[in-house]
Parts: sequence; structure tokens; C-alpha cells
Amino acid sequence: MDYRKTNAPQNTETRDVMKLAEPVGNVYEMVRIISKRANQLSVEMKQDLDAKLQEFASYTDNLEEVFENHEQIEISRFYEKLPKPSLIALQEWKEGEIYYRNPAKEKEQF
Repeated sequence: MDYRKTNAPQNTETRDVMKLAEPVGNVYEMVRIISKRANQLSVEMKQDLDAKLQEFASYTDNLEEVFENHEQIEISRFYEKLPKPSLIALQEWKEGEIYYRNPAKEKEQF
């Protein structure tokens, strides 16, 4: 899922944790899965932002050549307005878009 096109809420909401944990049957495992996905999203967002801002980087030390770059400001504002990675990951979990597996549980089945 593209984090730029998410329908995740901007603010935190009260949720039924037990209902959210039903697919795995364990609240702690659900939290672990969502936190790993949130970390992945955070790294991806940081890399995207750095790459876009790198296009506008100025490597001169002359203060006379420094000017306000409106495109850079707009890119930064866009990323500031995005929902937090944890909220995006939680929304992906609710929509069933996160793939996960537990090798320890798979061993027990055999």
C-alpha cells in the first residue's frame, strides 16, 4: 500500500484491541507486527523525503546565493501533514493488507 494514498486518520482513536488481535489471537503479537510495519513505513518515508529534498540541496557556502525554495517548503509540508507511520500501519492491519508469518508457529504444526 502506498502510504501517500492512505485513508488512515490523522489523530488517534479509541479502538477495541481484542477485536484487532483476533487474526493472530494474541495482542502482543499484533502489536509486534504493527510496530514492525510502522518502522518499515517510517524508514521508507524518511528515504523518500531525503531523496526529494536532495534535489534542492545547495552545496555552496556563499550566503548571497541562499534563497527560499518554495518547492522544498511544499514538500516538507506535505510530509508533515501525512499520518504518523503507526497510524498508517494500524489502518493497513485493519484492512488486512499486512502480510505476516510466524516461523515458530509453522514448526509446531508439522
